[in-house]
Formats: sequence, C-alpha cells, structure tokens
Amino acid sequence: MCEHCGGHETQRSLKFAVTGKGGVGKTTISALMARALHKSGRVVLAIDADPNTTLLACMGHTPTTPIPPIVELKGLIAERTGVEPGTSGGFFKINPRVSDIPEKYAVDVDGIKVLVAGAIKHGGAGCYCPENAFVRALVSHVLLEKKNALILDMEAGIEHLSRGTVEDVDRLLIVVEPSRSSIETALRINKLAQELGLHHISVIGNRIKSDGEKDFLREALSEIEFAGFVPFDEKLQQAELAGRPAAGASQAVDDVIARIVRRIEENTHSHSHGHSHDHTHHHHH
Repeated sequence: MCEHCGGHETQRSLKFAVTGKGGVGKTTISALMARALHKSGRVVLAIDADPNTTLLACMGHTPTTPIPPIVELKGLIAERTGVEPGTSGGFFKINPRVSDIPEKYAVDVDGIKVLVAGAIKHGGAGCYCPENAFVRALVSHVLLEKKNALILDMEAGIEHLSRGTVEDVDRLLIVVEPSRSSIETALRINKLAQELGLHHISVIGNRIKSDGEKDFLREALSEIEFAGFVPFDEKLQQAELAGRPAAGASQAVDDVIARIVRRIEENTHSHSHGHSHDHTHHHHH
C-alpha cells in the first residue's frame, strides 16, 4: 500500500446500509461486515436500526442489563426535540442535536462502536413523531460523518433513509436466502430504494448450499447486481444460536465477507462522489 493512501487519514469512509427480510441472517452479515471493515484499519460504527435489536449479540456482546434502543429514551428525545414522545401536536425541532449521541451511547465491542438506535415507529403514513425525527436525524448525522466506516443494520422498510440521506449511502445491501419470501422482500426494497433515488444496490445471497441455489437467486433477482454469495455453514449457525460472535466462527464465511467488502470498496472508489484520493492515476476510466 503506498503511504499516501495507506493511513487512516486518507482512507475513504464506506457507508453500508444492510437490509432484508427478518430471519435471513441480515444482522449476522452486518456484524461480519463491521468486523471486516475494522480489520481493514477503519474506524467502524455499527448501528442497529432494526425492531429486533440483536446486533450486539451477533457481535458477541451480551450486556448484563439490556441496552434500551435510543428510540425509547423518552427523556433524551424530549430534551432534544422539545416534545415528549407519545404526545401529538405541538412543534418540535425537526433537526435535533445528535452529534454527541454516538460517543455517549455506543458500546465498544473489541474496537467497533455499536449503537442501538431501534426501529422507526409506525404511526400510520407520515408519522412525524419526535422519536422518529430524532432517530432519522441521528442516521443522517452518521451518514454525513466523513471519518467513520458505517454499517447500518436496518429493517426491510428502509424508513431510516430519506431523499436527503441516500447520496451518502455508498451501498445498500439486500440480504436474501434461497426462499420466495426473501426474494419478494428484496424486490420490494429495491423498488423503494430506487424511488428514493438510491441506485447503488447489491444483493448478498446468504446460507447458500449449492450452485443451484445461486442460479435460483440470480434468476429471480436478475435486475439487481449480486455482491456475492455466503455459503451455509453449520459452525456459524451454531455460533448464532449460542450467542457467540459471528466473526471467527467460520473462516470460509469470514473470507467471503472480506472479499465482498473489498470488491464493493473498489467499485465505490472508482465512481467516487468527488471526495476520493487526489491521485488521479488510481482511476482507470
């Protein structure tokens, strides 16, 4: 690595949003990607923005007392938005101060900062309750933050993203397994993302047992590019069930994830959004 692009200073941040149907192993993939990014020398922030907050457990961290998601911290949200969560009407700050939140509330898991944000609440269409405004502001803050690599483990509805934030997502990754229902969810997410203006979208096929399953997924999702396929591994499944960290459970899976991250990184650098290296000779157009 040349010393100009080696260090932390110039290494471009990578922002991944990981989504998919519940139960497809999305959070495990998020945990593995966070670990891979950390291994590549980046400062990594992983945000659990799913209703079923299990990212800490997937990273092998089981706190003695459960950590409440930020979306449930009523006092904090009231203080920052000026409105008590759960109350309707009244004006609240649409862009509350959130810059100190990652530092204050993230848990350090072997050098990776993990923030349990929780899911956006569904109060009917266009629910602008203060807790949603707060979590959205938090997500857009961390997406804009230049120095961190980010893994955003989010629900299949992609409500945490908005027109304003999608341009800071380097890649939306939709995790699927070889099942009809996960394919249907993937197609729905792809449509939502395209409508928001997010076009850097890839699929990760997970728990793949055969080439036939790869072909099945490629055919069903032919309109979306594949970032890679993660093989089914008994050892990883046992780690998931036992609450041991996903990373390190299966060397084969760790290697595949590292390759997927590297490939996306290379593609991201070549069509970078104007804040890439200064060395023009890296770009082969």
